[in-house]
Amino acid sequence: MLTIGELAGRCGLATHVLRHWEDEGLLAPERVAGRRQYDDAQVARVVMIQRAKAAGLSLAQIRRMFDAPNGSERRAVLGEQDALLDAQIRRAQESKQLLEHALNCEAPDFTECPHFQRLIALPGTACGGSMR
Repeated sequence: MLTIGELAGRCGLATHVLRHWEDEGLLAPERVAGRRQYDDAQVARVVMIQRAKAAGLSLAQIRRMFDAPNGSERRAVLGEQDALLDAQIRRAQESKQLLEHALNCEAPDFTECPHFQRLIALPGTACGGSMR
């Protein structure tokens, strides 16, 4: 069993974060003489919350995942986030392609370069099409 301070220290968190997660229904530590005590199951939940947040899940999504009655519903929550991450990665790759062209373009003004104009006309970029 770990105290809130011990668990926070081991996980690199502030104690108020653990209290907030408890308020959000994500953690349910035992109370011993009024003090929070975290067993292995609660420690595992903290690690899962940290990993899920690192993957971009919101606390509401994490709660849905924890509250899901079975593995397929948990996977559905993760699948939604996976699709969002794919879209973010695609947008980031498009942005990187634009930046790399602008940095390496030999035209006096890269914004007037025909290749740059084609890049910004690609579906899925800023407005989804040409700015002309």
